[in-house]
Parts: sequence; C-alpha cells; structure tokens
Amino acid sequence: MDKQLIVSPSPHIHGGVSTRRLMRDVLIALLPAFLLSVWVYGKNVLIVTTVSVVSCMLCEYLIGRFLLKRKSSLDDTSAVVTGVLLAFNLPSTLPLWMVVMGAFVAIGVGKMSFGGLGRNPFNPALVGRVFLLISFPAAMTSFPIPEGVDAFTGATPLVIAKEGIKAGIPMKEIMAGFSWKNYLIGIKAGSLGEIAALPLLFGFFYMLYRKVISWHIPTFVMGTILFFTGICWLVDPEHYMNPVFHLMTGGAILGAVFMATDYVSSPMAYKGMAIFGIGIGLITVLIRLWGTYPEGISFAILIMNAAVPLIDKYMKPSRYGVVKTKKK
Repeated sequence: MDKQLIVSPSPHIHGGVSTRRLMRDVLIALLPAFLLSVWVYGKNVLIVTTVSVVSCMLCEYLIGRFLLKRKSSLDDTSAVVTGVLLAFNLPSTLPLWMVVMGAFVAIGVGKMSFGGLGRNPFNPALVGRVFLLISFPAAMTSFPIPEGVDAFTGATPLVIAKEGIKAGIPMKEIMAGFSWKNYLIGIKAGSLGEIAALPLLFGFFYMLYRKVISWHIPTFVMGTILFFTGICWLVDPEHYMNPVFHLMTGGAILGAVFMATDYVSSPMAYKGMAIFGIGIGLITVLIRLWGTYPEGISFAILIMNAAVPLIDKYMKPSRYGVVKTKKK
C-alpha cells in the first residue's frame, strides 16, 4: 500500500469555526453601536476608528514581520477587532497621535510582547485604553456634547452624578437632568462605544445567537453590578445612584459583553466564568462608588484577567470518563 497512515491524538472532529469567522461576528455585533456613534458624533468617529484600526494592523504586521520573524497574522482580523474596541473606549475628539500611541501599546505591549493572539493574558484594547487614561487623563475625559444634550457640561453621566453627590446635591435633583431614553439610544456624552445601551444589547444577543460567546460572563458582570449598587441604593437612595443608572451608563455593557468575554483572557470553565464575572462586577462597583475614577470596569477586567490562570487551575471541568466519588 502506497497510502501513509497518519496517527494523531483526538479530537478528530472539526467544527468549522475559525478565528476569522468569530472576529467577523464580533465586528457585526459592534456595527449598530458604531453606526449610532457616527450619527451622534459625526465624522470624527470614522476618523478615530480608522486611525485606530490601521495603526493596530500596521503595528501587528511590523512586529510580526521584523521582530518575531514570522508570517503575517493579519488574516485572522483580530487586530481589526482590537482597533475597533480601542476606538470604542476613546472620545471622538481625542488627538490622533494619542490614538496611534494607544494602538501601539494595545498591540505591541498588550498582545505581541506575549507572542500574539492566544498568548496575551490581558485584553489588548483595554491595555491601550488604560495606558491613555493614566497618561493623558484630561484628553481621555474630555467629551464632545452631542446635539440635543444640555450644553452645561461635556462630562459623562457618571462624572456628573459623582460630583453632584460630593457637592451635597440631592439625588433627585441630580437624576432630574438625565433621560432614560438618552441612555438607550446614545444621546449623552461619553466614549464612542459607551453612549448607548440598546445597540450594545443587540450585539450581545447576536453573539449569543451565533454562539460566539456564552451568557455566563456578561450576565454575572451586569448582575453583580445591579445587585451591589441596588443594595447601596436601597440603604441610602439620597447618596447612591439607581442600579439601572449604573448599568446603562459608562462602559458597563461594553465591557461586560465585548471585553470581558475575550477568549484568551477569560476562564474556560463555566464556574470559572461565574467567579470571573462576579469579580469584575464587584471591583467595578467599588471603584465607581468609592474610588477616584468615576468608571472602573476597565481596571476591573484587567485585574481579573491577571487572576484567570489561578481560576482555571482550580475550576477545571471533569475530564471525559472520569467520575469523582466522595470519600467514605
């Protein structure tokens, strides 16, 4: 017989799911929020997003080609997703040289320094975002005022509420200036991807339908935020914000759905996902209520990314065919 038998370990079934297909579905899920941002903030959204994506792709190509000496990995489109997610965490008026710098840190430091896709312990887009926030806090917290919003401030609702509480303004008076409709459709100041809850939820359900992600991490993140902020609000509604307000403002939904669910930097087992999501939600609440920054989900995700190896170690699923029995 001329045929050569090749013996390889299991599994031998191919599911037909590729990295490129998964990344494409993520981009489709982000499209509604992107289009709404363009409608609210105009052409600056297109410019910032384009610069971010091109910078991420160029950085990945150059590092892979000249430093790692290997074939280009741009075909998997993960650099495109990182660029879009980074742009979603930036103000539409951020200087373009800062966008390029954030892309360099996201890809060069957050991804390629660890070996590329599949090896990075932290979400690359959040690494770039936190770097810019710490390095250029004024630029990263200066937001344009969308048309239809009262022009007294360009701050995000979280900043307005937190400063109002510190100034001793009654919570009813603070909340009177907000519209729930604006939270849903994006007529408020903020980063590109955090201005509207509704399109982000559409993206969440689309990815669930396409089985790109599971429900565990987003549900536990958002549920934990609602639970703990709800307790504080019930105990003292004059000094703590409504839990729904916390969920629909800032980057809570964006982080829970699109950042925390990153395959590489999140746990593998469902129990681990639950612990991971609860940890993100709890840290986010602690930073929002008692921390210096009004928003905390970016820091929370990166902190819990660091805990993923430990979570995976103690939350391994049972191996096929192995049955655990109780000791007598």
